[in-house]
Amino acid sequence: MSNRLGRMVAATAAAVLVPLAALPVAAGTAAAQPAEEELPAFYRAPATLPAANGDLVRSEPMRFTLDPAGASRVAVTATRVLYRSTDRTGTPHAVSGSVLVPRAPWIGPGKRPVIGYAAGTQGIGDTCAPSRQLSEGFEYESLFMTGMLARGWAIALTDYEGLGTAGMHTYMDRESQGRAVLDAVRAAQRLPGSGVTGAHPVGLYGYSQGGAAAASAAELASSYAPELRVKGTVAGAAPADLTQLPGAIDDSLFSEFSWYAIAGLTASYDVDFEPYLNNAGREMYAEMADNCVFDLFGSAFTSSADYTADGASLAQLITREPFRTMIDDQRIGRRTPSAPVLITHSRLDDVVPFAVGEQLVRDWCARGATVRFSPNVTPLHVGGMLNNATEVYAFLEARFASLPALSSCRRL
Repeated sequence: MSNRLGRMVAATAAAVLVPLAALPVAAGTAAAQPAEEELPAFYRAPATLPAANGDLVRSEPMRFTLDPAGASRVAVTATRVLYRSTDRTGTPHAVSGSVLVPRAPWIGPGKRPVIGYAAGTQGIGDTCAPSRQLSEGFEYESLFMTGMLARGWAIALTDYEGLGTAGMHTYMDRESQGRAVLDAVRAAQRLPGSGVTGAHPVGLYGYSQGGAAAASAAELASSYAPELRVKGTVAGAAPADLTQLPGAIDDSLFSEFSWYAIAGLTASYDVDFEPYLNNAGREMYAEMADNCVFDLFGSAFTSSADYTADGASLAQLITREPFRTMIDDQRIGRRTPSAPVLITHSRLDDVVPFAVGEQLVRDWCARGATVRFSPNVTPLHVGGMLNNATEVYAFLEARFASLPALSSCRRL
């Protein structure tokens, strides 16, 4: 197997696969945060940000292909953007992303839809940012963007807080991720020449980490971005309750992804976890600080208990403060989406337990939301993503056409 093909396989079978277990355990975050002067010039935030969330800091054309062969290059206008968003505490910061618009005129009913696209797990190193992988490497999510663009939909793809830009990527931080998705749509609407305005319908989409981000955006839209014309959301295998994930990820092929979540949440909450780690834990954290999903095999099948100062596992640590509150804050399902939602989840998911998706449906139904639940039995987390990707089109097309949405709530 060639090195390139091996990396593609690792990306598709790992990154897609894992959102993961946001569990609090991380070495001191300072060592993992890149110096801003090390970032490419485009990704460096100015001293003063624009006034409103979603406002553009800067933009530039990006070299972009939707597939490894580059066959789709002529069909899409691709722009790299840096825009203002806000973190969990409401503090403004710059987030990078991409705006992809089909070159062909929109011929469907109404106006061209724009998708607030929330990517699945990429890693925590700045080179992992989707806006860089789309032009510098292999972005596995491009396989699923192709169908959307072929239908004439525009895509606003966020890199999330700290992924590409300065600081730690706040991986699995509910509010930060949801806001970044919504502000990416605003940035696309304000990008000169995009052809996308506030009058265009909006759909939200994501799987795994992206499923959580899209679900969070659906909950936040009516209060954080009420002007957006959100018509529907597709959220696949969303890790809506992080307390349920340690048993699925610890001591597995995907062990490293729990450390991504640890790094992200402790940075977001300004918690120094270094005192909770032994020397091996500090060494592991330092080694994976710049990792992307291609690098998961270096920490595969390791046990979290081997890296903590007192030998506690991650499942034990998240029952203690301050981690218990930190993890509880990330719970999705306590707020009501204002537009219909499609939730997909495989009963055979080996990363995000099926019961987590099922509970999210019950939580939203209890709050009066319109939720369609589409369980499947496609093997593993990766298989579930394939199901999710095929169901998005009909669901969102119906929403953009203002057709009535079916609900599964009466069946639960």
